[in-house]
Amino acid sequence: MAVQQQTGKRAHWGSKMGFILAAAGSAVGLGNIWKFPYVTGENGGGLFVIICVACVFLVGIPIMAAEILIGRRGQGSPITAYENLRGNKSLWKLLGWVGVVAGFIILSYYVVVAGWTLDYLFKAITGAFWAVETDQIPPMFDTLYASAFWNVLWMVVFMAFTIGVVIGGVQAGIERWNGVLMPGLFLMLIGLLIYATTLDGFGEAMRFVFYPDLSRFKGTSSVLAAVGQAFFSLSLGMGAMLTYGSYLKKDSDILRSAAIISVLDIIVALMAACILFPVIFTFGFEPSAGPGLVFKTLPVIFAQLPGGQLVAIVFFLLLIFAAVTSSVSLLEVVGSTVMERLGWGRRPAVLASGLVIAIFGLLSALSGSTLSGVKLLGDRSIFDSFDFLAAELMLPLGGIGIAVFAGWVLQKKETKDEFDQGSKSPQLFPFWRVLVQFVAPAAVALVFVQTILSLFSGSDVVH
Repeated sequence: MAVQQQTGKRAHWGSKMGFILAAAGSAVGLGNIWKFPYVTGENGGGLFVIICVACVFLVGIPIMAAEILIGRRGQGSPITAYENLRGNKSLWKLLGWVGVVAGFIILSYYVVVAGWTLDYLFKAITGAFWAVETDQIPPMFDTLYASAFWNVLWMVVFMAFTIGVVIGGVQAGIERWNGVLMPGLFLMLIGLLIYATTLDGFGEAMRFVFYPDLSRFKGTSSVLAAVGQAFFSLSLGMGAMLTYGSYLKKDSDILRSAAIISVLDIIVALMAACILFPVIFTFGFEPSAGPGLVFKTLPVIFAQLPGGQLVAIVFFLLLIFAAVTSSVSLLEVVGSTVMERLGWGRRPAVLASGLVIAIFGLLSALSGSTLSGVKLLGDRSIFDSFDFLAAELMLPLGGIGIAVFAGWVLQKKETKDEFDQGSKSPQLFPFWRVLVQFVAPAAVALVFVQTILSLFSGSDVVH
């Protein structure tokens, strides 16, 4: 399947489904399977889930559609797209730079976290969790985090695979691999969910996840957490959807595509919750186990589950699949920017981008060992500082900027023309425009303000 990369002609997805799977792969990442369950646990379950789903429709889908629209109309990676739409001298191209830099930083530490999942898959396959007493399992993560050798090794392995996928191009690389990884991810989720139904804690878990209990809800903080989860889970504001949108043909329905991608994303998150909470309740653990849930709590439970080794292998393989589909989109943002800005071919641009990101990623990989004494933002480690800077500050700014650009800077006729091309529901344009002009940016701005206020409140370190 050849990539359309000839001079003057931009590459395109081979099919509408190819775009859906690739974009859903970008959105579906470790945040769905790891973060959503523990944030749900911390915020009391049911009511938080309902609000989170509502936020996906009122905030996530409008901004995603706006980002895809900008990419398809601008026909370029983030910086180029804004230049094509508003000129080389327009300051709006700075918004493109925010997305590219955010993607660069996020991928530099994301590959470290993905490396941890590789390590834990290796441990599951070799039976490491079953060779020791259960109280010796949680410290395994602390040992891993403090090991320079293993952090760097697993990071390099994961980055090498990511580079290999992206070098293949839009169709033969990204689309083809997502066509394998995403169905595989859903099959593993379904298998684990079927297993979860056999556990004693399944009924209690379903009540926790889906029953709105006001007594467990934390009010305003939980609402803001739901908005944040809905926004951050969809890979918005870092140029991935914009870049993928630039490869989208004109006969594709932007709003429908954004809705399908977002629904798939929330389905994966809910399935993950429906898998993990039965396990947690069956063994009497707290649902609000926090960020250490995957790497500290779950391995202890896997060691006690009937057939736990197979469950652990499938679970960590699932995490790796989710990590790959997201890391590929991040590298494509940086790589396509290098191609356009420097005029390089795909292979040297992707190789150079991956190598530079990996070198920069050494700072995060070593933040628990060689560089453990280095503290940056609010006494955070290097790893946590990069996460805070990119995910908590730059992404919301990018999301707000995308909404403002699509809703206020582009003329109404421009957005309507692009929205209507391929659209099966052009009558929804006024509703979408109101959401992208007012509701979505205001909601993300509230989360951003809360983040600024908590800047020096401490670190959200995973361990």
